[in-house]
Amino acid sequence: MSPVTRPSAAPATTPDVPPTPDVPPTPASRRPALDWRIRFAALSLIWGFSFLFIKVGTQAYAPFQVTLGRLLFGTVVLAVAMAVKRVGLPRGARTWGHLAVAAFFLNALPFSLFAYSELTIPSTLAGICNATSPLWGMVLSLVAFSEDRPTRRRVAGLGIGFIGVLTVLGAWQGFSGLDFGGTAMALLASLSYPVGWIYLRRTLGGSGHSALSMTGAQLLLGTAQLAVVTPMFTTLPSSFPVVPLLAVVALGALGTGLAMLIQYNLVAEIGPTTAQMVTYFVPVIATAAGVTLLGEHLSWNTPVGALIVLAGAALTQSRGRSRSRSRSAGNRQPQS
Repeated sequence: MSPVTRPSAAPATTPDVPPTPDVPPTPASRRPALDWRIRFAALSLIWGFSFLFIKVGTQAYAPFQVTLGRLLFGTVVLAVAMAVKRVGLPRGARTWGHLAVAAFFLNALPFSLFAYSELTIPSTLAGICNATSPLWGMVLSLVAFSEDRPTRRRVAGLGIGFIGVLTVLGAWQGFSGLDFGGTAMALLASLSYPVGWIYLRRTLGGSGHSALSMTGAQLLLGTAQLAVVTPMFTTLPSSFPVVPLLAVVALGALGTGLAMLIQYNLVAEIGPTTAQMVTYFVPVIATAAGVTLLGEHLSWNTPVGALIVLAGAALTQSRGRSRSRSRSAGNRQPQS
């Protein structure tokens, strides 16, 4: 993933909504025929259904195997796109070293944690935990970037988001019926995204490589990491059930590869601020998919808490008009 030039634009990703790169807007004459709103809706659906794909995949395959398959099929899609557009991989040992760290925090680690978490928690809860990424991102960016100052609105958003998390988890009931291990892994996965995003910002900001090139290399490195780890902790499946296998293929080809391509084009056309709003639709779709297709139980506090989390996350990303203009102008300057 290419470096992000906005310290407040925390990733969600993906599951997982990854960081949105700043890409120059596409000229009107070159814009795709398919309206950006349709592609935005498709991206929301793909990432929302990713949590369902994880749940179905882990019914037959080990979490590490699901993650390896996801990264492998995602890498294949990116490799095809790079070949079609004649985009090469980035060069330089330093760049590849930093991308290896980014691949761990943005792909290998969170994807694996989400897969393990869904062994014991519903896909709906995993999707809602993913929505806390902007909250983690705000806290970490305040520490990592001296220019990113807290405002009353953003601090209020952080507090509201925290209340939303407690509501989702049913804190007033003593967290009864909650699997702490699975929930903790899902929350750690959502924390991993802003850690990786901040690392990219500080190490490869303004490197000059295209977003597609950086993303392709990052997924390739993530696949290599899982290819080493997976045989150490799993054994080759004795059978390959069709439905879980298709879920893993869809998770990689659609939820990782195609989704990143759609996001890349959306950012180029409408800018990162609008494109990153897909984050707020993902938990809604993940919840709807888990309840309707997997029959997962939904208590009143889960959707209510999710709405509170999203409201808090939205506040942490907001800024005053004058400040936004100032930062927008600053973001057009080369990053050191």
